[in-house]
Amino acid sequence: MEAKFLFTQFLAILGAVLYFISYQCRDNRKLYTTQFFSYLVYTAHFIILGAMTGGLSYILNLARSLFLASKWKFARSNKMCAILCSIQVVVLVTTWAGWISLLPICANISSTIGGYTHNAQKIRIAGIFINSPLWIIYDLIIGSWVGAIDELASIVSGIISIRKYGWNNLNEIND
Repeated sequence: MEAKFLFTQFLAILGAVLYFISYQCRDNRKLYTTQFFSYLVYTAHFIILGAMTGGLSYILNLARSLFLASKWKFARSNKMCAILCSIQVVVLVTTWAGWISLLPICANISSTIGGYTHNAQKIRIAGIFINSPLWIIYDLIIGSWVGAIDELASIVSGIISIRKYGWNNLNEIND
């Protein structure tokens, strides 16, 4: 196998492990901090694969995680949510490679909206039912096999966290 392919899949494995760990954090700030490092690794993974829409949209995920983990009120506001979603649309337009470009952008917009509810239930709903399924399709198309497995693991991790903390216990605003 080609070294570049193996390296990109290794990056995806590292990103997957970090993302899996993130859902085991009940505190949203810890969840976003852990996801920040996962997104950093995935940004490199997608750019090396030549999947620019995925790579650039992950840079916005990095910013989102920093903002949501911060104590800066504006960064955690609905206005910042709207700004991040708008920038995702700009990424879509500038990296357009056909309908496939819609997948990571729609996934990330759903995660951004879910995250900005500051509600652990809604964060998991967005991740399990919208974000991960769209990324699985994108990953399979662009050849990120580990990325697809990561998204399946993310769904499992979200379900584990629901069982671990209880669905009703996750239905609170956690700033």
